[in-house]
Amino acid sequence: MPPLLIGMVIVGFGTSAPEMVVSALAASQGNSGIALGNAYGSNITNIALILGLTALISPIAVHSQVLRKELPILIAITALAAWQLFDGEITRVDAAVLLGVFAVLMGWTIRQGMLKRADTLGSEMEQELEVRAMPMRRALLRLVVGLILLIAASRVLVWGAVEIANGFGVSDLIIGLTIVAVGTSLPELASSLIATRKGAHDIALGNVLGSNLFNTLAVVGVAGTIHPMAVGPEVFSRDILVMAALTVSLFILGYGFRGPGRINRFEGAALLASYIGYTAYLVSSVYGSLDVAVVVGGYRLDGLG
Repeated sequence: MPPLLIGMVIVGFGTSAPEMVVSALAASQGNSGIALGNAYGSNITNIALILGLTALISPIAVHSQVLRKELPILIAITALAAWQLFDGEITRVDAAVLLGVFAVLMGWTIRQGMLKRADTLGSEMEQELEVRAMPMRRALLRLVVGLILLIAASRVLVWGAVEIANGFGVSDLIIGLTIVAVGTSLPELASSLIATRKGAHDIALGNVLGSNLFNTLAVVGVAGTIHPMAVGPEVFSRDILVMAALTVSLFILGYGFRGPGRINRFEGAALLASYIGYTAYLVSSVYGSLDVAVVVGGYRLDGLG
């Protein structure tokens, strides 16, 4: 496979394997909040937390023309996700549309990756492959072991998330948007930080773009195919709007209308602050909705929040 294709497919989509398995397992068990919260929460985490931290460590310069083409595509797909959620559900028809768009996107990605023209993402990926060369047998063994551990760990993660939600009396959507989303986004965080330390900025951004495209289309599409999902109004009015605002911000910062795009440290700090603010709002909404029973002098007082 050409290095550019590896960078666009394996790195971009491969790091979203945890989101895929977790959301599929959650949907099969009827926990639609975890399935949907994991996908959209991971997108928010990828842009605000991961790119924010990455840019704080080292400003991200965007040179790849392929990634500049993916930025408006991500905005269009985010708009599609918002339109589907407007009626408060993800039906199997909606899921089929998402998977169909993903198939078209995969075809476009493969075509872009197979072209022989030079691109900085392909050059960075070629250097990375030279550093990490290994025998085919060892690579296959790592792949098989990794897939087994991924499935086992994802099942444990879903069980744990459901128990936390039940134990604290909060919705599984909130758990999916926070704990589960951060947990499944750790591969993106690790690969982006490592790539940035090596100066491979396009790999760091391509990792996030590919992951968000995969989450919005394939992860939600597979989960919706397994089990149609009812969606609360807060998902559209809160989570999708935050995800859309961050996606538009990423387009403005990364496209580079007058030259190469760039996310500097100040902009990285702003992204990170937006993630902290969003998470704090989710946590405050949880505590605000909980009924606390207080026993004072032998009397039980309910409804104190």
